[in-house]
Amino acid sequence: MSRVQTNISKPANSVLLALAAPIEAQAAFAAVGITPPEMREWAKYALVPGIDIVLTGIGKSNAAGAVARFAGAGHKTVLSIGIAGALPGKTFRAGERVLATHSVFADEGVETAKRFLTTADIGFPMPGVGDLVLPPEERLAAKLTPLVDCRGVIATVSTCSGTDARAKEVAQRTTAVCEAMEGAAVGLAALRLGAAFAEIRVISNTTGERSKQQWDIRAAIDSLRAFVKDLAGAL
Repeated sequence: MSRVQTNISKPANSVLLALAAPIEAQAAFAAVGITPPEMREWAKYALVPGIDIVLTGIGKSNAAGAVARFAGAGHKTVLSIGIAGALPGKTFRAGERVLATHSVFADEGVETAKRFLTTADIGFPMPGVGDLVLPPEERLAAKLTPLVDCRGVIATVSTCSGTDARAKEVAQRTTAVCEAMEGAAVGLAALRLGAAFAEIRVISNTTGERSKQQWDIRAAIDSLRAFVKDLAGAL
């Protein structure tokens, strides 16, 4: 593999890939035959001409902050990419790729005895988002659809589903097929900065009762690496 290059010339409207964990970012570099650098969170790295990576760190706060630091004038397209846990209702195999039809903030709100109330329900909608749902930019989604296995709602959570009851509740309330911890936050930052957004997740595990979850990180990372290779050729 060649060493990573940090001075690759790129167009003004380049793509920013937001990845939360080092293992995900390392897979992206491997996809294009580059030895990954020693990456720091909230730092940007050139992948190929026209595509940069930011290692955000996990969670919504990290994701939004890191993307806001770099997106905007130089990056008119932002993609949230990484692994995810499959929610009940659809059977996935490890490594399947999902393009979000909507990225949903799943746990911003108030839990009551009767039902979950979103921030919009209690009178505090997010400007431009309102019901906490962010769709992908249509033309971008059309380019990405041939690179994935299916499309569906993806939930963004602060607390992952480690019980059957929690996983079922998130799936039913949001209609999401899988959950991760960054996508909608990346989408909100992109929206505020005028950038096109989409979220792609690769299934790595089941959700529900923690002791019974099934994981295959290797299959997910292999699929993520193949996706980034396809992506580099498509954008």
